[in-house]
Amino acid sequence: MHRRDKHRKTRKQIKVICFEEKLRLLEELEDTWLPYLTPKDDEFYQQWQLKYPKLILREAASVPELLHKEVQQAFLTLHKHGCLFRDLVRIQGKDLLTPVSRILIGNPGCTYKYLNTRLFTVPWPVKGSDAKYNEAEIAAACQTFLKLNSYLQVETIQALEELAAKEKANIDAVPVCIGPDFPRVGMGSSFDGHDEIDMKNRAAYNVTLLNFMDPQKMPYLKEEPYFGMGKMAVSWHHDENLVDRSAVAVYSYSCEGPEEESEDDPQLEGRDPDIWHVGFKISWDIETPGLAIPLHQGDCYFMLDDLNATHQHCVLAGLPPRFSSTHRVAECSTGTLEYILQRCQVALQNVREEADNGEISLKSLESVVLKQGEEIHNEVEFEWLRQFWFQGSRYKKCTDWWCQPMSQLEEMWRKMEWLTSAVLREVRREGVPMEQKNEMLTSILASITTRQNLRREWHARCQSRIARTLPADQKPECRPYWEKGDPSMPLPFDLTEIVSELRGLLLETRP
Repeated sequence: MHRRDKHRKTRKQIKVICFEEKLRLLEELEDTWLPYLTPKDDEFYQQWQLKYPKLILREAASVPELLHKEVQQAFLTLHKHGCLFRDLVRIQGKDLLTPVSRILIGNPGCTYKYLNTRLFTVPWPVKGSDAKYNEAEIAAACQTFLKLNSYLQVETIQALEELAAKEKANIDAVPVCIGPDFPRVGMGSSFDGHDEIDMKNRAAYNVTLLNFMDPQKMPYLKEEPYFGMGKMAVSWHHDENLVDRSAVAVYSYSCEGPEEESEDDPQLEGRDPDIWHVGFKISWDIETPGLAIPLHQGDCYFMLDDLNATHQHCVLAGLPPRFSSTHRVAECSTGTLEYILQRCQVALQNVREEADNGEISLKSLESVVLKQGEEIHNEVEFEWLRQFWFQGSRYKKCTDWWCQPMSQLEEMWRKMEWLTSAVLREVRREGVPMEQKNEMLTSILASITTRQNLRREWHARCQSRIARTLPADQKPECRPYWEKGDPSMPLPFDLTEIVSELRGLLLETRP
């Protein structure tokens, strides 16, 4: 089989990263390393052009000096104010603390989800934003990252134009490593309006995930497992939760330390461990060499088109502390405050009347309405409220923007508890025809069972050993939570008995 055909088949068959495939690949490699290239290798740039043409580097010298100064100061400001946090993420059913500290900045009300963790934006001051910040310096930093975002959007569109021109001309003449004096390729008459709109959409970054790590304080970093590239700050991955074929732009800032690679050291093979690198490989391809690209202070790189889907990347630690700003087009059709508020309104449309004590009556007992209401109930509780409070009070370090929305969501969720209580009252009512009771039970049982299971899981996560090691402002809070018999709540936190009762009732209704 031709090497390229074999690669294409492998990519088609294996579309997602999975634990079993990783183990299989490691077993296949046994004690051998896959080959990888650095700029010291003669074939490095040729391989980049042939196998990684949608990976673009903008050298630091091509970025305006004033922007460098402002962005690097903004990184240090947020770090000084303690705004970056290590995330307690969920991988393979285990809670792990990321070695990298992070903060999400972006459009107000946006979220970004990765590794089963939903991050909530500290808003940057877009037009019409009413965000208030705890410190003027934090406000200035968010303004700076909005400015960087605008700059990288323009650069991304330019890079997409160059890529399109290159593909149309079917040439390999456009260099991937572009310095300050490189002549730019314009859109030209061959591009129509649709192409231009599509490029703008692929570069419409709505969030940036800022990262920080000091390798000297992380002695237990994992070794890169396939190529022997050295210590990893971030393991091999595809960026999650992005609009299909959208670009990712990364600004890299190594704080101090050596800025030159040890090219003259005859003892040094592979990448220089003192220098931060980004590693790239084609997913599940064990024949094409990987790349380890050195990142100097102020370098930017861009992953264009489907590169993030077809390739994996990792971040290889150097000696000095490093910040990065990773700009993304987050797929947030179900991840904005506006979205979840609308979903809550849909669920609460089934409220006919509400008594002073909170008890409500229902407009409809149709199974499709009941099912939708319970699913939304779970969505607001587990995708929003528990995600937010699991991260402690970290967001108050920067802004109080999320306080009112979370209070509003919690109040709507509380009404949904009364909605569920009303549904249960109807299910238990004497005289309901068996067929109708069966439909009602069938429509709600799965969601209520899921709710019980997830409440048990989130409660355990908040009490875990690793959670208890976190500082006070980062300690997970199991919220909403209430004790049995709380008069303000119509149902218990623990739904074990209710689930058991519903299963029994369902058996009774079956012919």
